[in-house]
Amino acid sequence: MCKGLSALPSTCLERAKEMKVKLAHLADRQDRAPRHKEESLLQDFEKLLSSKHGVQAFRSFLRSEFSEENIEFWLACQDYRGTKSPGKLVPKAKRIYSQFVAVQAPQEVNLDSETREAVTVCVSEPTPASFSAAQQRIYTLMEKDSFPRFLKSSYCLEALRSL
Repeated sequence: MCKGLSALPSTCLERAKEMKVKLAHLADRQDRAPRHKEESLLQDFEKLLSSKHGVQAFRSFLRSEFSEENIEFWLACQDYRGTKSPGKLVPKAKRIYSQFVAVQAPQEVNLDSETREAVTVCVSEPTPASFSAAQQRIYTLMEKDSFPRFLKSSYCLEALRSL
């Protein structure tokens, strides 16, 4: 763990300052009433997920709510979608399915039966889009349910202070 920002290389320091501004902006936006609240939250949530520090803070928050599997599943799907080698799709798909989608999986995500069945069928002959519907469902769950609470949590505030 870093003892202070002065110990970081200048590029890392610049990134940390930039992230601090972005996270402060996210927290501040919750206090204001934007015209298009859902659109505003979507943009902010996307920014959070595109940031390493944002994902870390959000993961810690989800862990505290016993729903860390959601971000883990979403990240695994992002990695899966970026898989270039067709030969790697099958083992990755089976791992994601057995870890997150199968009934009573170790980190089972909350999917409706229709989406779960569709993923189950796709896993036998996976494509880069095999988990798209399930990933979108979990994204929406995190965006609408967990993210607004995260912005009001001590995890968000702590992330801001640590930058």
